[in-house]
Amino acid sequence: MTGGRWTLRGADSEYTVTVPEHGRWLELVAWGPHGLSDGPSPVAYDGPVPFLTTGDAAPVEYATETDRPFAGADLVVASRSALRYADAETGGDGLVVRFDDPVNGLRVALHYRMPAGTDVVERWVELSNNGPDALSLVRAGSAGFSVPTPHGARISHQWGQWAQEFQLEHVDLGHGAFSVGSAQGVPGHLHAPWLAVRDQDDDAQVWGFGLAWTGSWQLDAERDTGGLTRVRAGRRLVDGPLELAPGARLTLPVVAGAFSAGGLDGLARVWHTYQRRLAGERLRPRPVLYNSWEATYFDVDAAGQLHLARVAAEIGVETFVVDDGWFTGRADDTAGLGDWTPDPAKFPAGFDAFVADVRALGLRFGLWIEPECVNPRSQLFAAHPDWVYSVDGRPLTQVRHQYLLDLGRPEVAEWVHATVDGLLRKHDIDYLKWDFNRPRTEPGRPGQSGQSGQSGQPGSAGPVDLDGAHVSNLWRILDDLRRDHPHVLVEACAGGGARTDLGMAARADVFWPSDNTGPLDRLAIQHGFLHANAPHLMSSWVTDAPGLFDPRPRSLAFRFVLAMAGVLGIGADIRHWSAQQRAEAAGWIRRYQEIRHIIMHGTVHLIGGPGKDRCAVQYTSPDERTVVVLAWHTGRLDGAGLLPSRPVRLPLRGLSAGARYRTGDQWYSGSHLTAVGLPVQWSATHDADAVVLHRD
Repeated sequence: MTGGRWTLRGADSEYTVTVPEHGRWLELVAWGPHGLSDGPSPVAYDGPVPFLTTGDAAPVEYATETDRPFAGADLVVASRSALRYADAETGGDGLVVRFDDPVNGLRVALHYRMPAGTDVVERWVELSNNGPDALSLVRAGSAGFSVPTPHGARISHQWGQWAQEFQLEHVDLGHGAFSVGSAQGVPGHLHAPWLAVRDQDDDAQVWGFGLAWTGSWQLDAERDTGGLTRVRAGRRLVDGPLELAPGARLTLPVVAGAFSAGGLDGLARVWHTYQRRLAGERLRPRPVLYNSWEATYFDVDAAGQLHLARVAAEIGVETFVVDDGWFTGRADDTAGLGDWTPDPAKFPAGFDAFVADVRALGLRFGLWIEPECVNPRSQLFAAHPDWVYSVDGRPLTQVRHQYLLDLGRPEVAEWVHATVDGLLRKHDIDYLKWDFNRPRTEPGRPGQSGQSGQSGQPGSAGPVDLDGAHVSNLWRILDDLRRDHPHVLVEACAGGGARTDLGMAARADVFWPSDNTGPLDRLAIQHGFLHANAPHLMSSWVTDAPGLFDPRPRSLAFRFVLAMAGVLGIGADIRHWSAQQRAEAAGWIRRYQEIRHIIMHGTVHLIGGPGKDRCAVQYTSPDERTVVVLAWHTGRLDGAGLLPSRPVRLPLRGLSAGARYRTGDQWYSGSHLTAVGLPVQWSATHDADAVVLHRD
């Protein structure tokens, strides 16, 4: 029984699948450059499979435990499940292939979409229970991807911790498995939901994977003895099995698979193109902002904030953001969270008068919020102690002196939406920094006897999918706020970069990658971040903070050039900057504003890295007439001018060999800049530069 063969085509790649004659699953034929499927499949296998099953060796797209019992299934049903091909339909840039289990009534719809102009295939699964009995889903992954790695797999991933996110690392996998994920109810600091896989003998062709899920997740890569590396991606069911009731339907998260023939650098550009498409019409210029956190911490009052705002306006800042400490009861992090009313003692003339004073300086206004969390010492918790995650009879766990609201409860979700919506309607706000400073620790809610499932509701004894309900309501709230307040930009923060996934990339306008703003530490963080995320998502501040891991000092210019690599912000206490520092800052802000559209929309090439002599990012404008190069000095000097030395050369990419490029009075051919590189000469007083090249 065969159902056919289908090919999805992207900008430079294609993805081909087929239903074999037996009709038990869908399997991959080829995934790579255009034309790859016109020939023998690179992922097919020959020969017997002793002590295994056929499905354990086949490039199965979505496998149950019956079809892939030993090598890892994507879907595990407690009562077991075996599928048979039902039908398929195509339309636009998408494909749906359906399978049924004739015994238990489960229908599995495999969805595929390759958005126009990208080399990303989106995959997700819709499960429907058409049988008479509830089904218990022990594992509910979103997809399985097969990658040919005949000489061994090289896995690239991003590990981290608070203040050290997005550390790019590579692991060679001869045989066996590699796994990363989060059980925190949030993507987390420890691993980014991103992987890249390539053959150890081929650095050019690379396949990448990213997950659109803002809760607990799992990415597994396993290489078999035949040279196939299979990547499984999806939710981690931290609350236990999901219950799919009769007649119920469950849509699992989107997993995006990306292909590039240009190595990790090329794969980064594939992700950038895709994320810009996710942003859609909201891909508008991000303002240069000032955030008051590192200048005042919780010591917020109208006079001090206005002093900062006046200096910010003088140097060219466009948006002023008041961070934590503006609301009632908030003298430190032990109280007040949840009571989102401006403190009249801090704003004696009224909060709206304060906002008007800020806007009178020519600045837009922004505000920090953390609406999913609550302090025990707050009016909200006193009124609704049952609104936080808890397990009956067990003590609550405080993280940063706060609890986590159970956003899956309809009344809690309504309160969060009404609170944030009310702030935006009442006050003249253009920018929200939405923070999230703790993971979920309690796997329950009052009155719930079970910890798992799909169908439970507050007050019932049935199970509930806490993780799924939280994410679903968070996304709905953000979608509604964006619809009703389209002018408001939303920055996603979670103690730094703990909430960066493709689901949030579709709903937030910018990410805060890390609370660490030390210059050399931040350079490494941003290097990893840009491998998986587009520059328009990368908020970066100029501060006075030293590095936590590499405290070597760097100039104000270094800090500005570093922050200009994405969305430029300032977080230093600019009240104490000298007139010379303020003038220098104003100059850098003007330069950034001149090139901001290229940073936002340009083609990115990552040159070298923070641990190398060469470290730069190249941005080429969409019309290819302007090239911006941001470069940083990462290491030692060569004799400080007392010994022979040569400049560091930065080889540029994507230029026209015969064209000429000018910066100032200096001309270069495209061939020279590609083969030899753009020269930069570092000194004790010159440790970073922003070079703009104009094509003749």
